[in-house]
Amino acid sequence: MNGRMILAAVAVLSLLLACCGAGGAENSDSLYVKKVENLPEDFIFGMDISSVLAEEKSGVKYYDFDGKEEDLFRILADNGINTIRVRIWNDPFDSEGHGFGGGNCDIRTAAEIGRRAAECGMKLLADFHYSDFWADPGKQMAPRAWEGMEIKEKKQAAYEYTLDCMKQLKEAGADVAMVQLGNETNGKLCGEKTWMNIARIMDAGARAVREVYPDALIALHFANPEKPESYRTYAEKMDYYEKNGLIGYDVFATSYYPYWHGTLDNLASILTEISEKYGKKVMVMETSYAYTAEDSDYSPNTIGEGGGIVKDYPFTPQGQANSIRNITDTVVNRTPAGIGVCYWEGAWITVGGNSREENQAKWEKFGSGWASSFAAEYDPADAGKYYGGSAVDNQAFFDPEGKPLESLKVFRLMRTGNEVTPVPDALEEPSVICDLNLPLELPETVNAVLTDESRQAVPVRWNLTEEQDRKMHTGGPAQYVITGEAGGMEAKCYVSMIEYNYMKDYSFEDGGEAWKFTDLKKADELYVEDKKTDSLTGSKHLHFWSAAKNSVEFTAEQTLRDLPEGKYRFSLSVMGGDCGATEIYAYVKINGEEAARSEQIPITGYNDWHAGVIPEFTCRTGEEVTVGIYVKCEGEGNGAWGKIDDALLNSVR
Repeated sequence: MNGRMILAAVAVLSLLLACCGAGGAENSDSLYVKKVENLPEDFIFGMDISSVLAEEKSGVKYYDFDGKEEDLFRILADNGINTIRVRIWNDPFDSEGHGFGGGNCDIRTAAEIGRRAAECGMKLLADFHYSDFWADPGKQMAPRAWEGMEIKEKKQAAYEYTLDCMKQLKEAGADVAMVQLGNETNGKLCGEKTWMNIARIMDAGARAVREVYPDALIALHFANPEKPESYRTYAEKMDYYEKNGLIGYDVFATSYYPYWHGTLDNLASILTEISEKYGKKVMVMETSYAYTAEDSDYSPNTIGEGGGIVKDYPFTPQGQANSIRNITDTVVNRTPAGIGVCYWEGAWITVGGNSREENQAKWEKFGSGWASSFAAEYDPADAGKYYGGSAVDNQAFFDPEGKPLESLKVFRLMRTGNEVTPVPDALEEPSVICDLNLPLELPETVNAVLTDESRQAVPVRWNLTEEQDRKMHTGGPAQYVITGEAGGMEAKCYVSMIEYNYMKDYSFEDGGEAWKFTDLKKADELYVEDKKTDSLTGSKHLHFWSAAKNSVEFTAEQTLRDLPEGKYRFSLSVMGGDCGATEIYAYVKINGEEAARSEQIPITGYNDWHAGVIPEFTCRTGEEVTVGIYVKCEGEGNGAWGKIDDALLNSVR
């Protein structure tokens, strides 16, 4: 064989390996994947597997597509993952050496993960939390060793700590391609709450990184892209300090969980805006999607059926793959400088016990749950109270036995496409609203969701008896789930039985056009927000927030004319926080004069809804009725905020 033939043979072999990989990572007979056009060869397909060492110590085994036990790093590399992400906590252990959990991810753990990733040809993405345990938008505590430090001292500590960590990664042989300075730093980092001090800590970390890995990209990581104004603020603040020589960075990174973080259109829009305005690369640093609603480790999951989430895809391996493929396509083709997508904890599965007690023993001993009881020493209000197992085992790419799901192949198949014949994957779950005084009409068909995301109507047979129907009509306002059968699959319909509501746009789904908002103190934010997770009904609600003390005072009201003469009940619901002293009540005016008001409506925390109720008032023929809410909040320093939804005006029989 001559040299040219050898080169040709090598090229063919390389192509086959790229398409098929090792360990059975071949094309799929069932997984539909549309090719992502323009996908760069160096596009970052990342996977956070920070829990892997704790999982392995707990007895978890992973298998390739041929059914053979295999090293997780090799399985991921064979299936298109080129970068491993690992979180780094300063000291996730109590005073007696017990791990806090979540993988007990100190620098020793990170170095070992970096070494194993490099051995399989993968780069490392190091995620410094600058805390002893979980850091996120709601929690950015300083490490215990840095507690009480002034910013100058803390900045030096951050520099020395980061430098030492980078040296340990270097000594372990990790191929560090990117370092993120802080995790979901939405205005807080390491106990600091001013942008100046946040930038100082980031600058210290960046200087240390560049001393050891000068070519590594520096990333800043934020969350909640569904709030574009906040993202504009973050980017503007960082740009200001960068121009003043305090912090230089390369990548503006975001979390994007489809359940909570808005649409892909919005994601593309805000990342494009930031990239073009500030000249930064952008990427999705964290994402995931459920392949099932079932829990497998006796510890509750963050995502399941029901609850205030957006479910754009079925909870199936195909739905999981479609989510990842569409996010990747958005980053590649709808942002000008998108460089990657990183999946969060795609191998954090059950440790395999037959009871919560068996699993709990492993979570405590090896740190393979999201938190252990020992975390109470650092975080008594959250981790020390709600410790347990994996909250994302139903979002992994492996089943409870460690066998890979077909969806793991999506990372390779996005490069070539795998447009097999579409087949039904799941059924849509329609919602029906029915007045208690009217007949219930269920849909005659439901849409089957095909593997290519197309829809096909299928006749449905509902399991609803006359007795069930009678109880639903006589049981007052309530929600029900009706099951049935369509196309050989179980169908579900969510039914809300309601009283007739005389309000227009009662849950702000029409944008609040029927409402009059009077802002008495010029709050920073007072508008109709589109965010299903923060809504009581539908996806919209009235949102308010203001940073300064005593800057929240407003009314929201609606005037109705020609109501039938009779007695009525008015109510609406409120949730929020950081409000301090408040005066919040619902009211009714008749011909412009106040006729009734509710008791004070408490405002006690996120998703803790309280209703203001006026149980009865009388409207006579020709009277003008105005119903609404008055809100006044002192605020506590973090900005008083709240949500208002579900204004109900019902007749009283």
